[in-house]
Amino acid sequence: MQVKRVVLNSRPGKNGEPVPENFRVEESTLATDLSDGEVLVRTLWLSVDPYMRCRMNEDTGVEYETPWQLSERVDGGGLGVIESSRCSSCSKGDFVTSFVWPWQTHAVMKEGDLQKVEPELVDGHLSYYLGAVGLTGLTALLGIREKGHVTKGANQTMVVSAAAGACGSMAGQIGRLEGCVKVVGICGSDEKCKALVDDLGFSAAVNYNHEDAIAKLKESCPDGIDVYFDNVGGEISDAVIAQMNKDSYVIVCGQISQYNKDVPNPPPLSEETQETLKKKNITREQFFSLNYMDRVEETLYELSQGVKSGDIKALETVANGIENMGDAFCSMMKGGNIGKQVVKISE
Repeated sequence: MQVKRVVLNSRPGKNGEPVPENFRVEESTLATDLSDGEVLVRTLWLSVDPYMRCRMNEDTGVEYETPWQLSERVDGGGLGVIESSRCSSCSKGDFVTSFVWPWQTHAVMKEGDLQKVEPELVDGHLSYYLGAVGLTGLTALLGIREKGHVTKGANQTMVVSAAAGACGSMAGQIGRLEGCVKVVGICGSDEKCKALVDDLGFSAAVNYNHEDAIAKLKESCPDGIDVYFDNVGGEISDAVIAQMNKDSYVIVCGQISQYNKDVPNPPPLSEETQETLKKKNITREQFFSLNYMDRVEETLYELSQGVKSGDIKALETVANGIENMGDAFCSMMKGGNIGKQVVKISE
């Protein structure tokens, strides 16, 4: 079978921004003879995510992520439909998802790498399994519950950075539902600020590109900040942490502002910020959803019910065609998306 696939064409360099030319689309021949425990899938949707920037380096900096290899086909979150099967748990016509989905129009995959999904749980919006009802939603919900210490009735204020992105847009909504009386989002445009407040129910939003951003953040959080869901790191996070209350919590989800830089993962904090954390007894912890795999099923079901009921809104930015994977990835890294960036590969 002739397929199209995406390979890593070049690496961005130590302090380089990724460009679409780092990826290359090529034709390839796929052998479709299946062994026991294998399925042939047609790719419907692929996900692009900030963590992938680390996989473009020769060394990801962490044990749990392997680097993509030059001239090799890349992978990530994806979803598709089974066209033929030689495994007991999956049949032709089943919809399946995986964290290691090849960036390829068709693929032969192993049963153990796949999770079956039900269209009914997402009202037919299968791409939600890559975002709001997938790893993105899981990270937001469990991150807040496990590391945020949100308590109903405690009059807490939460701040979310990269709040119009995939994880941030979910985290803000979940923070509000979990009991925060005020949820403030930080993002990079007035359009995104409007979406956060009007569409997602954030209390306020701050555009970090405005000169008065720090003053606006203070104005939006008159009682200080109790929980900070950090997706960006860098100067934005330093400014938020400076305004945090004593005994508050920082949930470190991502550090997207640092991913193009030649720094360790996670990146080091400034001395001033380290001093603030110590002086105010602020707990700052990284969150890894991989540590909670035993709770995936129940959490994804809860998220699906939240989306179906309308309590949670799943925002998406959709690109079309495997030829546009590189463009979609680079746009997402520059903040070109509102909500989850996905790429539709086939109907």
